[in-house]
Amino acid sequence: MSHAEVLDGPVAGTSTAPLSTARRRGAWSRLMRSELRLVFGRRRNQVLLAGLAAVPVLLGTVLFVTQDSALGGQGPGFVGRVTGNGLFLVVAALFLCLPFLLPLTIGIASGDAVAGEASAGTLRYLLTVPVSRTRLLGVKALGALAFAGAAVLAIAVMAFVTGAAYFGLDDVALLSGSTIPLGTGIGRMAGVVAYVALSMTGLVAVGLFLSTLTEVPVGAMAATVVVAIVSAVLDTLPQLSAIHGGLLTHHWLDFAEFLRVEVGWDVLAQGLAVQGAWVVLFGALAWSRFTTADVSS
Repeated sequence: MSHAEVLDGPVAGTSTAPLSTARRRGAWSRLMRSELRLVFGRRRNQVLLAGLAAVPVLLGTVLFVTQDSALGGQGPGFVGRVTGNGLFLVVAALFLCLPFLLPLTIGIASGDAVAGEASAGTLRYLLTVPVSRTRLLGVKALGALAFAGAAVLAIAVMAFVTGAAYFGLDDVALLSGSTIPLGTGIGRMAGVVAYVALSMTGLVAVGLFLSTLTEVPVGAMAATVVVAIVSAVLDTLPQLSAIHGGLLTHHWLDFAEFLRVEVGWDVLAQGLAVQGAWVVLFGALAWSRFTTADVSS
């Protein structure tokens, strides 16, 4: 009797279908836990998260040291607001990490998802688990998405703690000059963090697809980061304004809508719809490639 038959074979007094379903669900659950341990247990990924968490600490420290000098209260974007209210360090840190550090981190994690297993020679063994290729790809996608969320959260949590320690927390002055209570402001900041995390889903899908094309994880990682960089460059060219709305990075900074008196939910929805389109397109390409490719390693 084959290994598959042992796993799926009937047991006395038990119908075959329920047993098969239960065992497949158990195998999928074990695979998901194993994937999360693998993703978050890698030393490289831990260093990446630590590096991202260090950004708001470094930024807050520099602003704290220079706040009484001529440079105090100056800086691009939301950086100049941090010394007046530590809550703005959350926005400032995300603003500084979005152009390169976050895409780099997420590109490394998603580009390694499948290619890393193929490079290590473990992918063919994973395919012997009684879980379909579709579910295995879903596990890889969820692992990459969990890491992307953790990356954004690492920045936000450290920024909140550092900002509160250095500058204190106060009512939030919106972009229009209006002020909202601290509690409402914290809720708005939570919205910023959630939007940024969801804005990374398209890049995760791109990385996952590229990861299915090669057994060289570094190539998939680099290509994923290049996609984000090229998108950002194209977004700066006015001659290509017709395609700007559909670019991967075009709506990444729309989190500023949470700092207006009336949140522009239509703008946020449009940005998330674009990410959804990238997820559907590159998720489908990844599924098509992964479920039909010959796996030899």
